[in-house]
Amino acid sequence: MSLFTDLFGKRLSVAPNELGFLYRRNVLAEELAAGIYERFDFNNELTLFTVPLTPKLQLITNQEVLTKDNIALRFSYHILYRITDGRKLITKVRPIYAVYDAEQLLHAVTQLSSRDKISQVMSEDLNEKRAELMDLKTEAMEKVAADLGITLDQVLLRDLTFPKPIQDLFAKQLESKIRAKADLENARTTVATARALKNASELMKDDDNIKFFQLLETLTKIAAKGNHTFMIGDLGQSLPKTSK
Repeated sequence: MSLFTDLFGKRLSVAPNELGFLYRRNVLAEELAAGIYERFDFNNELTLFTVPLTPKLQLITNQEVLTKDNIALRFSYHILYRITDGRKLITKVRPIYAVYDAEQLLHAVTQLSSRDKISQVMSEDLNEKRAELMDLKTEAMEKVAADLGITLDQVLLRDLTFPKPIQDLFAKQLESKIRAKADLENARTTVATARALKNASELMKDDDNIKFFQLLETLTKIAAKGNHTFMIGDLGQSLPKTSK
């Protein structure tokens, strides 16, 4: 068989996790699974193309978009896809560049849809809506992919980046919000403390025991400065009354 191959044939190899498509005279003649094949090719008319069967990850970076309030930013995302119908794919793109052409088409359709989705959001709301924006996959994307024989598993937002001046502006706004919140909490604490002191004062001003202790404290302070004689009057009237 090897002599036949050397003289009149061609040895063909389809790697594991790939699907081969054998063309004769530029017409699809055979679909080949992973393996080694020998085919007659006296006139050198055979061409083998292969497509991967494993999931592929495509990273799209440095995409520019304006938010709803006209703030410029950059974003990136990734596409996880599988070629589920290789025969359909090679009829829609150049067989020799099947994967490259497919990824260019996926890039175009996902880019437009992703930009449109992000452009509907105000810049200040992007962080709050990050979870909502994370999944960029749409039915339109899936339809384009299906027409190519491809299944889209994921189209996920990877990151959002604002220009440095905008980042500084957002940082100042955040700092102002935090400071305002702290000032509000301090004001509430001050009001609560003043209210508590006022209530305590109201309770204390008519209390005979408190009055007596205040009188003793005043006398002690005066006496500490020298010898004095105090005419208090009827001290018993100032003492708190006790029940017998």
